[in-house]
Amino acid sequence: MAGILAETTRDSTPPVLNSRERVGVRALGGSGSAPTIVLGYGINISADAYPPDLRDRATSLASETGRRINRAVVLVETLAALASRYGDLLAGRFDAILDAWRARAPQAVGTAVEWTTPAGTRTGVTDGIDADGALRIRTDAGIERILGGEVRWPGTAGQP
Repeated sequence: MAGILAETTRDSTPPVLNSRERVGVRALGGSGSAPTIVLGYGINISADAYPPDLRDRATSLASETGRRINRAVVLVETLAALASRYGDLLAGRFDAILDAWRARAPQAVGTAVEWTTPAGTRTGVTDGIDADGALRIRTDAGIERILGGEVRWPGTAGQP
């Protein structure tokens, strides 16, 4: 239903952003002293434009709710929520961010999942979100920490 892309760089020149975004990047150390992080996100409002290879595993707000979605409302509410969490980040309230994430991720504990690695498809059972924000997955070999990529919930239509 949604996706997040995060990219980091230690380049001393922050990416070209508008003036408000540039202020936020500098506040997080975009001057080269720390990595610059650029985040992007997308929310599937309706299923109208899914590529063929995603139709069997993607979903949308309209598909899940069975009603038409007002894009402007989604945009405004999303930006307000991001602004609030950005405030938490700047104030060092990392526990508040993680606690909110954990509260909204009930499948992060006790759910069978699979993911792809260069060595092939792996499977396991979710074991929570750790203090660094990584998804913990129990496997036969022990605990794996997933920091990025795609995790799938096999056999559950509409799950990423």
